[in-house]
Parts: sequence; C-alpha cells; structure tokens
Amino acid sequence: MRPVLCAAVTACALISLAACGQVPGAKPAADVSGVAETVKADMRQFVDDYNAHDAAKVAAHDAAEYVGMFHGVANTIGPAADRASLERQMADPASRFELSGETVDVAASGDFAVYRATYRFHYTNPETKTVATETGNWIAGYKAQPDGSLKLSWSIGADTGPVVTAPPVS
Repeated sequence: MRPVLCAAVTACALISLAACGQVPGAKPAADVSGVAETVKADMRQFVDDYNAHDAAKVAAHDAAEYVGMFHGVANTIGPAADRASLERQMADPASRFELSGETVDVAASGDFAVYRATYRFHYTNPETKTVATETGNWIAGYKAQPDGSLKLSWSIGADTGPVVTAPPVS
C-alpha cells in the first residue's frame, strides 16, 4: 500500500504544480520582446530632443504622473513642471546630455520597464563661465499608458562627483 500511496501523493503534487501557473481568467504572458528596444529608442529620442533644446518635445515623453528627481533642483511633478525646469536648463547654450551603458529591465507583463544608464551632462559653470561636465547615473521608469504606449513615469539622476584622473606616467 505504501508505494501506491507515495505514487498517488506524488501525482497530486505534480498536478498541483502544473496548475500553479494557470489562474482562471488570468491574462496570458505578454510578448515583451520589443519593449526594451522601444524604451531605448525613446530615450535616444529624448536625448536628441534635449540636445536640440526643445523642452516641449522632451516633456512630451512624460506620462501625466511624471516625477523627476535630480540633485540640485526641486522635484518636478507632471509634464508642465518638467517643461518649465527644462526651459531653465536649456537657457544655457552649452546644456547637452550623453548616455552610455544603457540597460532595460522589463516586467513580465510588459507594462513597466526600468531604464538605467550612465550620463554625462555638459553645462556652463556659473563661477568659471567655462563648459563643465558632470557625470552620474540615471534611472527611469516607463509605464504603459491607456493607449498602449510607454511613457516616462519617473526619473532620477544622481551625479557621481568629479572624475579624478591620474597624472601621466613619465
């Protein structure tokens, strides 16, 4: 009897495990294969729009609930506040972004993605009146909108401090 009981318990366990991923009424897994590339393309366009000093186009990447957090400036909440902050930054003709080392993590549902990159931000140093470069890390969350598009829901930029270079070896 014991081997039969063990076999029955094992069979019940296997059937239960097989059914775990099948919740009645649940949506089937989303096809997320293109989400990361969509997010990267949007961020590249964001940077192009920024470097063209077009605050309206940059803010158009924002979702209605957008929140931006960057050191040295007040948080921006919503596309209108973001646009106003961007216009102040873009008043500096040297203001320009570069991104590198980008990665995107996509939720299994496909309706949320996290973008990460290293940035270089060029601007005019108000004290020296020369162009300076800030480096840092940028993380941004993309969220699906009712129309199915992905938009920036939040972004956070944190500088990594000045780059220290070693003197040349003679």
